[in-house]
Amino acid sequence: MEKKKVAVPLVCHGHSRPVVDLFYSPVTPDGYFLISASKDGNPMLRNGETGDWIGTFQGHKGAVWSCCLDTNALRAASGSADFSAKVWDALTGDELHSFEHKHIVRACAFSEDTHLLLTGGVEKILRVYDMNRPDAAPRELDKAPGNVRTVAWLHSDQTILSSCSDMGGVRLWDVRTGKIVQTLETKAPVTCAEVSQDSRFITTADGSSVKFWDANHFGLVKSYDMPCTVESASLEPKSGSKFIAGGEDMWIHVFDFFTGEEITCNKGHHGPVHCVRFTPGGESYASGSEDGTIRIWQLSPPNADDNEAVSANGKPAVGANEVARKIEGFHIRKEEQQTEG
Repeated sequence: MEKKKVAVPLVCHGHSRPVVDLFYSPVTPDGYFLISASKDGNPMLRNGETGDWIGTFQGHKGAVWSCCLDTNALRAASGSADFSAKVWDALTGDELHSFEHKHIVRACAFSEDTHLLLTGGVEKILRVYDMNRPDAAPRELDKAPGNVRTVAWLHSDQTILSSCSDMGGVRLWDVRTGKIVQTLETKAPVTCAEVSQDSRFITTADGSSVKFWDANHFGLVKSYDMPCTVESASLEPKSGSKFIAGGEDMWIHVFDFFTGEEITCNKGHHGPVHCVRFTPGGESYASGSEDGTIRIWQLSPPNADDNEAVSANGKPAVGANEVARKIEGFHIRKEEQQTEG
């Protein structure tokens, strides 16, 4: 009997507490990057392809619930239980701005044009900060109906998407008027809402269901029941033919988008999976867990064509020098200090 191949992920250590959010940058001239948020309060930046640690953003005094990079991966942002959202220089690790809130910040997102930062959290207020005028008061949208869990931009920054941790549904806000224009109804609270790379779909995870919505007409396209309560889902960005989901059973499930059939199931985490994300090219995906690790999995075994772009030491041959320069420029404290607390 042929032995079944077991997927072996890259395991990224470094966080001392659960990993609760992951975000991949788009592909930049320096490659692409992965930022992680953790309850240890120290967001980390990594090379998105190899998982190699680049640096740790130090300054938060509480758990970090959300993180993101701007389109060029030049700035990072994080939302924390210390009642602040911070913006960081992703090249040096320096804190650029700290935006104080009156309660826990659960979600943050840069606009596609990189000029705006959106935040939301337990205050039930969506705020938009102008990165060109960071000292100016933020714009506040109409009060959200519940504690904000997720936020995202779509329609070339004309629309804002948000979900709440204490009620079902995804709300769509007109940025111009600041009002809710549409609600995508779900039974359970939406713990993850992702806009696809081509802006065609909104992927949501609620309870034990993963749903795909038309991002332009807002109709429900697909809805699949999952084998357990799932916290996160992500659609493969290139062909859109597969999606991944992770949750309470500690496994990362890969499904066929068109049929909902499970293709494979990856085991390795030792705690519930809080977040899953595809790389911008769709060749691999990352998972973050209660066990404090990030695991990067190949969607399928690399073929000969893929290997041509990899040098002998397994590092990307293209753009390696640029990535090295980015790592060298990251002014951080010694690694021993980064793991304290």
